[in-house]
Amino acid sequence: MDTIYFAGGCLWGVQEFIKTLPGVTATEAGRANGTSDTLEGDYDGYAECVKTEFDPSVVTVSELMGYFFEIIDPYSLNQQGQDVGEKYRTGVYSEEPQHLEEAKAFIRERNDADRIVVEVLPLTNYVRSAEEHQDRLTRCPDDYCHIPEEILRKYVE
Repeated sequence: MDTIYFAGGCLWGVQEFIKTLPGVTATEAGRANGTSDTLEGDYDGYAECVKTEFDPSVVTVSELMGYFFEIIDPYSLNQQGQDVGEKYRTGVYSEEPQHLEEAKAFIRERNDADRIVVEVLPLTNYVRSAEEHQDRLTRCPDDYCHIPEEILRKYVE
């Protein structure tokens, strides 16, 4: 299995969506690329993200990017839906250079590439979110989510 990290605003909806995708074998709510080893204050530069394990023989990074772009506004800097702030920025992170190259190629090939503000960076650190954030919308389906319900459930079998 391979691992990639997607930041798309509030992690509750992002995790709920990503875990339904073909080839995704596991997800975990967390924070990426912050400036400390703990989650303190306003997360010290962390982006809310979903650690995504996937089977590359079933789904490619480019295909995952296509799904990801269904749930984000790729032109919005530090905001998704009503969530505003650096921790809600959009990004794709990985420890694998090939994943980052595929993600960058996906963006480059779009006709709106010059307007996209999704960061594509090496993963510098990751902290797992508290248990209360894991699979939050599965446990509490009426909680806030910036992703429309019809998109959230689009790939549920």
